[in-house]
Amino acid sequence: MPEAYPETMKGTTTVGLTFEGGVVLATEKRATMGYLVASKKAKKVYKIADRIGMTTAGGVGDAQQLARIITVEASLYQVRRGRKITVAAVSTLLSNYLNGNRYYPYYVQLLVGGVDESGPSIYSVDALGGASKEEEIVATGSGSPMAYGVLEDRYRPKMAEKEAVDMAIRALVAAMRRDIASGEDINVVVITKDKYHEFTYAVKKEAAAAGV
Repeated sequence: MPEAYPETMKGTTTVGLTFEGGVVLATEKRATMGYLVASKKAKKVYKIADRIGMTTAGGVGDAQQLARIITVEASLYQVRRGRKITVAAVSTLLSNYLNGNRYYPYYVQLLVGGVDESGPSIYSVDALGGASKEEEIVATGSGSPMAYGVLEDRYRPKMAEKEAVDMAIRALVAAMRRDIASGEDINVVVITKDKYHEFTYAVKKEAAAAGV
């Protein structure tokens, strides 16, 4: 494995958590190149299927390519099988694809979350294709230790949607305060059986009023 690999993975914070009937995925919007803030509007969460989203940490180009590939695969799955793809199936497809390219790896850490006939679920997928189902909370990227501090302390099962959204935002704000590679505003996606809703939380304008 190239020595630069661990450094390539740094530079973001993403979180995912389940609540009663759904999933929250959230990311900040800073993209870095070493000590340079290369973008303040980086997209790190993608809609893969009707009720499934994916967050990305790592190389921007690798993440965008994987998002395009898995979105097409999810559409083909529905056409060929006559039913919507599941969250587990998306994570398995990603796992197989990444493992098949392990000698020339995509420098990414992914979260796949959504709602299907089995209910809400989140999977973590690493650059070599390892996929793990996360029962409640998960965070990736350089700011994940700080985010986990908030998630581990405040999470409880069967939270309401608003509580889960507030917790995801708090976790990201905590990471952004201590991790120089994480910053700017926050993208939040809320997924339930009835909706896929994405919005931007403006940190500088709203954080003080929200008490986070």
